[in-house]
Amino acid sequence: MFVCLIAASAAAQTPQTIPFSAAQPVLNTYLKTLPPALKPDGEPTAAAWDVWARSNDQEIRARVERGEEDTLTNLLRLGVTYTKEERISYAYLLRFGHDSYVDSLAGKRADNLIRALAAPHPSEGMTDMRNFLQKQGFDVNTPAGRAKLKTYMLADLARMRDEVMHAQKEIYEKKGANLSQQFKDRGISTDSNLYPDYMIDLHLRNMIAKSLLKPDGIHRVAIVGPGLDFVNKNEGSDFYPPQTTQPFAVIDTLARLNLADPNAVEVTTFDISSRVNKHLARARAQAAAGKWYTIQLLSSPSDQWSQDYATGFLEYWQKLGSEIGKPAPKISVPQAASGIWNRAVAIRPDVVLHVTPIDMNVVFQTISLPADKQFDLIIGTNIFVYYASLEQSLARANLGTMIRPGGFLISNEQLPNTAPSPLTDSLQTSVTVSPSDTEYMYTYARQK
Repeated sequence: MFVCLIAASAAAQTPQTIPFSAAQPVLNTYLKTLPPALKPDGEPTAAAWDVWARSNDQEIRARVERGEEDTLTNLLRLGVTYTKEERISYAYLLRFGHDSYVDSLAGKRADNLIRALAAPHPSEGMTDMRNFLQKQGFDVNTPAGRAKLKTYMLADLARMRDEVMHAQKEIYEKKGANLSQQFKDRGISTDSNLYPDYMIDLHLRNMIAKSLLKPDGIHRVAIVGPGLDFVNKNEGSDFYPPQTTQPFAVIDTLARLNLADPNAVEVTTFDISSRVNKHLARARAQAAAGKWYTIQLLSSPSDQWSQDYATGFLEYWQKLGSEIGKPAPKISVPQAASGIWNRAVAIRPDVVLHVTPIDMNVVFQTISLPADKQFDLIIGTNIFVYYASLEQSLARANLGTMIRPGGFLISNEQLPNTAPSPLTDSLQTSVTVSPSDTEYMYTYARQK
């Protein structure tokens, strides 16, 4: 009965396509570059918007499948549970197809991974990948099916190589490139890590110092794209089960900074990945039965980090979870992934039950909230980077309608401010991670 009530509560907030009246000011800002389908007579129309928004929502959701392909490719590159072969680093990746050693290595890892996927009782992460492949029409149980799958895996490895090479040339090495849109043509990946969560912690501290936030001032939070980490692209591995960390890291930080009561703050997640939403729904159901949610807190410290960043992150990592849970047995890091640090924390069931997933595309869908249910804070990290300017502007305007006056959107992407929006640019936090890497976090405020 309790689980049914949880589901009913989430279902009560059914997302709808953003009304044309709300989207029109943004569309008019981009009038010259709008696709013809949106302006059949030279101007955007309500009918055209409805058709175009629904169609593009489906296109964006299809990019999640491409992101799943990236997860599978990262599993091929970095997994350590199914093979003793050397991992395929980015340096090796760039040599794939041009180096006999790397080609042989990739082939062996693919064979080993396929055997693991075909095993009778695969791990949770392997099961997710096998289910994904079965939906794509691959059969891991026949010689022909395995041969077809190996060809597919190696072709995807080559695609990732080409994307990395293109990004280096056209984005990272190109002066003036817009890093806030660097993945607009890629699949949407659900992978995550702790570094944005640490930046959120630092940024909230900065907001407190600038008197933007007050004690116990946060009651309702939304997180766009909370992530489901499994073999992330930056030194990830497959020795831990898929997990979502950001909702709980945010609650923990809010509690530590005296911004929210961890026993009362309500967190809503917006995601278009069925895997993410089902994972959170399952965690809630288990919490309703009294089960704690355990997360592995993985990090890969670098000797390139500045002293301040290394010291601050280590302190954050050691305390993470202490406000909302207790230390838990960690999964040992295999020797092949020895550069990864790990500790684990179990999150209290009552905290898990305060996190509600909603399937919603914030670019094209919205929920109508009464004033007393609007969010004090919306967070989106490493998510708007998958969209171009028009989509980012639509998301900014849409999220602004769900934030209470005096509330904030914070993101590590710099969103365009050319289109009308309830949000105004506010505070920026910058942190030097290494000589070649400065990370940013931005505040967008809804005026009172």
